[in-house]
Amino acid sequence: MSRSKSSHRWMQRHVNDEYVKRSKREGYRSRAAYKLLELQEKDRFIKRGRVIVDLGAAPGGWSQVAADLVGPEGEVVAFDLLPIEPMPGVTPLQGDFREDDALRQLTDVLGKRPVDLVLSDMAPNISGVAAVDQPRAMLLCELALDFCTQHLRPGGGFVCKVFHGEGFDAWMRDVKSRFGRAVTRKPKASRPNSREVYLVAGNYHS
Repeated sequence: MSRSKSSHRWMQRHVNDEYVKRSKREGYRSRAAYKLLELQEKDRFIKRGRVIVDLGAAPGGWSQVAADLVGPEGEVVAFDLLPIEPMPGVTPLQGDFREDDALRQLTDVLGKRPVDLVLSDMAPNISGVAAVDQPRAMLLCELALDFCTQHLRPGGGFVCKVFHGEGFDAWMRDVKSRFGRAVTRKPKASRPNSREVYLVAGNYHS
């Protein structure tokens, strides 16, 4: 019964959420699009003509924003385990970005073009148990950072959702050892009661 009541409260908040309403009105696939737009307005990490890989991209809100900003001369590749409906300016790849088959698909799409920016708005399925959810969330952050070390060009950027809690400080130290600039932001579109913040890093050097 408590789970049903909790689900009902979540649905009520979701339906009444101003960003959910805006996303439907303005044609974005998720409210998360407004988080990326706010981050971009502050830090200007997406530029025309850039090559971007969006990890855990479904349903595609971030990829939509990125494709619009890089323009037709840029490239946005959207990875997810789930299928992503086609959208203009985005190449969706279904698969695990850690696996060889998926990485071969990425190489086929990009050829020799280097990756300028890695995006990750990934989050685990929430159980409600912090001791379980936080390690799962940090693992996704670690995987996204590892992807950067393998594919990001020198000087490139990284934007990643991360949750305050165990493992956060150590991960941030690792990020700062690899990037010349690393800050965290809390967009207005991020729900106030959420522990999520967004890393914005640039000038990748190792």
